[in-house]
Amino acid sequence: MMRTRLKQAANALEARPALVGTMSTLLLLIIWSIWARETETMHSSFVGPLELLYQVYLLATQGYGGTPLWVHIATSLFRAGVGFIAGAIVGICVGVAMGYNRIISSALAPFFSFIRPIPPIAYIPLVILWFGIGEFSKIVLIFLTSFLYVALNTAAGVRAVPQDLIRVARTFGISNFRLFYAVVLPEALPYVIVGLKVALALSWAVVVAAELVAAQAGLGYLIMDAATFFRIPDLYVGIVLIGLIGLLLERGLTMFERRFVHWSGK
Repeated sequence: MMRTRLKQAANALEARPALVGTMSTLLLLIIWSIWARETETMHSSFVGPLELLYQVYLLATQGYGGTPLWVHIATSLFRAGVGFIAGAIVGICVGVAMGYNRIISSALAPFFSFIRPIPPIAYIPLVILWFGIGEFSKIVLIFLTSFLYVALNTAAGVRAVPQDLIRVARTFGISNFRLFYAVVLPEALPYVIVGLKVALALSWAVVVAAELVAAQAGLGYLIMDAATFFRIPDLYVGIVLIGLIGLLLERGLTMFERRFVHWSGK
């Protein structure tokens, strides 16, 4: 009887992933609070969730470094958004060309094979040398990060379209544009979404890394400045905000996928 009830409870939780996620988050917050209370006398640099919330309130009302908190957040989002969108657009176009044409794919394959193992943050000194320390250098860095993964996944998606499906479509005499719009694009779109998810996560991480060097606003600047002057609560706030915003961006893209790529995996 007890085993049956446990199994039913497990099945109920499995059917409600949001509930499981909420419960695990609450458990983490409880453990965090207990740990912070037990170690507050030993580690003055450890910040509990209540102190963190209070610090968020202070930064939201007073700002950081003479700049409102929302400006730091908006600055990072602007840099990441412009670089990500530009890289995604160019990456999709290049990926489609690579997927359709073997000559183009063969010509670009050595380039992608060379730059793929290089971490995006390794380009920071080079980009600063080429484009200076302004906004453009940060956007270029994010563009390169986004472009690489979107292009590769798009090319893989176009190549993965079943040839039998294309042959059947051509027997009906449809044009090349309609073939791409009605057959190739729906089949390749799940691959494109995967590339966009990876590129979005990396773009958000890279913009923060780029702001650690030569920036006067942004969450990366906030973290570096807080660490330099040992403002530990502000440091925690910056890290938590990066994680929360990254989570919201990923959830937004997931909602887009469920709405417009609902056939994926079915």
